[in-house]
This record gives sequence, structure tokens and C-alpha cells, in this order.
Amino acid sequence: MTQTALSEWRRQHVPLYNRNRMKLGVFGMNVSGGGTISRAPTSFEASFEHNLAIAQHAEDAGFEFLVPFGRWKSFGGETAYNGHCMEVYTWAAALAARTERIMLFATSHVGTVHPLFAAKQGATIDHISRGRWGLNVVCGWYTPEMEMFGATQLPHDERYARAGEWVEVIKRLWQDNHFDHHGQYFDVKDAYLEPKPVQQPHPVIVNAGVSEAGREFSARHVDFNFITMDSLDTAATLAADVRGRARAYGRDIGVLGNGFCLVRDTEAEARAALEAIVAAGDWGAAHNIMRVLGIESDSFNAQIEQFARRFVVGWGGYLICGTPEQVVDQFIGLARAGVEGMALIWQDYAVEIPYFKDRVLPLMRQAGLRV
Repeated sequence: MTQTALSEWRRQHVPLYNRNRMKLGVFGMNVSGGGTISRAPTSFEASFEHNLAIAQHAEDAGFEFLVPFGRWKSFGGETAYNGHCMEVYTWAAALAARTERIMLFATSHVGTVHPLFAAKQGATIDHISRGRWGLNVVCGWYTPEMEMFGATQLPHDERYARAGEWVEVIKRLWQDNHFDHHGQYFDVKDAYLEPKPVQQPHPVIVNAGVSEAGREFSARHVDFNFITMDSLDTAATLAADVRGRARAYGRDIGVLGNGFCLVRDTEAEARAALEAIVAAGDWGAAHNIMRVLGIESDSFNAQIEQFARRFVVGWGGYLICGTPEQVVDQFIGLARAGVEGMALIWQDYAVEIPYFKDRVLPLMRQAGLRV
């Protein structure tokens, strides 16, 4: 298949390559608390039945993708935040069998899954979904989780070196049989994998690397990079940076973001709902996460509460908040900054996605963000 034919096949069959200027996804619905570190009232629960309802709402709205959190252990706090968590490959397989159009990702830790097993699971889910599965590569930054597996936490940049080899082995397994691989981190003898994935040359691979090593990894190995931004200027800078890095390797890469979405009929209602979430924040869990990420080092002391607030409301992602009209303006700004899609967290996914469909999507179509 020529590059032109491949691009057209992906555009026709893979949701993340469709013609919508702003793709939409749901983020973090497979874990207790979702992406909101708060005790604020919500109907959300991390059960499969509730996840299926959310997936079907998102598919009905025409969203492109679902991305789970890769989680094994609670972050503590009053809510034992994320302590109830569904494993990502089985989650994706189950939802693939109950949906028809939306894309399902598995957020997979490099240090806990051998590349042969990851490749086999992924190819199987790609067949169950008829080409709608994707791999979200994470290196594993929460050390207590890695220690549960008896794994040694590698230095930060070395984790990405290992991830690069992991992805290279998986991609080759999705193309070839009967090869040996003897690398620094993995050994595979007489590799064999059938059936190959539906998507060729391989299913969509994404990563959220934001560090120097992380962006280099994305530029070399993945199809889309999730950038973390706190402003449109930051978004534009990071989007241009990761695309430039990919071009240096002779590759094209897409740019996605993640954020928290809160839409109400009036701006006052939206702001009141936001403050209610913050007021009920599980600050113990939020600070535990920040400590692991190094955000509570001395150099950040003056900004601790600002960071904590951002983590309580959407895991530190970009805040999209206001009336339907204001929210669409914010999506327009993100698109102009070079962001092609957003993985969104809602405080009450099953209630707010239908509202988003009715009130926001028509305005996004009018603005040329959706067809």
C-alpha cells in the first residue's frame, strides 16, 4: 500500500484520522474518581456497566476515542483515589465488543507487560473492534505500582529508552514472523504473532511524553503526542516542538491534548460548579500525586495551591469551562494553537456528555471544528 493509499485508508477507517478539525475523546473513566480528585456529588462510578453507558453516550455523540488511566494502586486520601480500577486491555476488549464506531485505547505500562504479550493482546482487540484499537504507551512514573510487580524503577530518561525498544519489538511483531530480537531490555527468540492487526502497518500508538526525553520518544515512535498545557501559548509552543522533532526523523505526528470540561447554561453556573468541585477536593490524594511527580519540591512552594487546584479539577489538564459559546471559543483557540483533539474529563461523564452533545456540538459544527 502506498503512503497516499495508507493515509486515505486511515482517514476512512480510523476515527483519529477523520476530517474533524477537533477530535473528541473521554479520559479516565475506568478508575474511581475518574479524573476529578474531589468528593463533590456525582453519579459516576467505575463499574463496567457505567463505563459502557458512558462509552455509548460518547459514541452516540460522535466522539472519536476513549482513553483509560493505566492504574494499579490508589493514591490514598479520603477517597482512596483511583483505588478501584479496571485493567486496560480487558476493558478495551469488552467495550470494543459493545460499540461500533468509537476508538478504544489501552494505556499500557512498559515495565509490566512484555512486548510479545502487549502485541498479542492489542492485535486481538484490533480484530474484536474491527480496527478501532489503539495503544497508549506509558513508562510508569508511580513507583509504588512498579514495586508491586517487583520491578526496579529505572531513571527517568532510561525509561524512555526501554519504551523505545518495547515499541520497536511490538511494531515488528505486527509486521513479521520468525525473527530474533536481542536488545538491552528485551529478548525474543523466533518471534511469531498471528493474526496481525487489522490496522496496517500498525494500530495507532500514542504517548503523553512532555519532558525532553518524552518528546523525543514520541517524535521517533508514536503517531500522536498528548501535550500538557496550561495556556494557548504553551500549547502552540509544544505542538510546534513535537512536530518539528518528528520531521527531523522523517515522520509526521499528530498533537492531542487533555483537559477538564465543564459546561453550563450560564457562566455563573459554570464557575459555581467549578468552585464546588474545588471546595470538596481530596487534597490528601492531590498532594500525594504531586509529591510523586516532584511538584512539591522547594522550587515549586510558591505555586503549590495553584498546582493542587489544577490536579483536583482534571488531573492538571487544560481547563475548558463556561457556557456552550465560551467553550466553543476555547476549542477554537486550541485548534489554532495546533491541537487536533482533546481527551476530556467530566465530573459526571454520563450526565454531562449528553448535554455536551445537545448544546456544544452544534456550535462546534457551525464553527468548522466538526463536520
